Amino acid sequence: MNRLRLLAHGRWPEPGDTELPRLPGFTDSPFNPLVVAAAERCLHAWGRELPGRTGLLLTSASGDLGTARAINEAAGSGRRVPPLLFFQSNPNAVLGHLAARWSLTGPVVATSPPAAVPGEVPTDALELASLLLADDEADQLLVIAAEQADPADPGRAVAVLLTA
Repeated sequence: MNRLRLLAHGRWPEPGDTELPRLPGFTDSPFNPLVVAAAERCLHAWGRELPGRTGLLLTSASGDLGTARAINEAAGSGRRVPPLLFFQSNPNAVLGHLAARWSLTGPVVATSPPAAVPGEVPTDALELASLLLADDEADQLLVIAAEQADPADPGRAVAVLLTA
């Protein structure tokens, strides 16, 4: 594995955090606002312009439990599933939101490791980041690890901005 260099990091929650910021276009779950909160804290900590070839890698063993629950409840009760939930159920949707908001044009990848420790980036995500950077797919990579304990739990997320 190539040596990775940490440029910046951010996490949610931090001391004093009580409520996740709202994220327009994403409903029924705290997962996507959780991802964005950690990612934007990391990008603000970097405090410099990002190269366009900054990629995004989201890793989560739990996934978006709130959206999965909302879809299951709607389908199980025979109600129509709101179209926004289908958009939101794709983990790349929140990454697309971040890419558009920050003008990032590198690769966008979402993975699900077999297990994860909330608040830590899994080793396999770091290995994938190393490969993407070594293959010259991106100049920098924003890696976000997000985990929820249950659908109503905002969860924990950490984001790291890496380069080779």
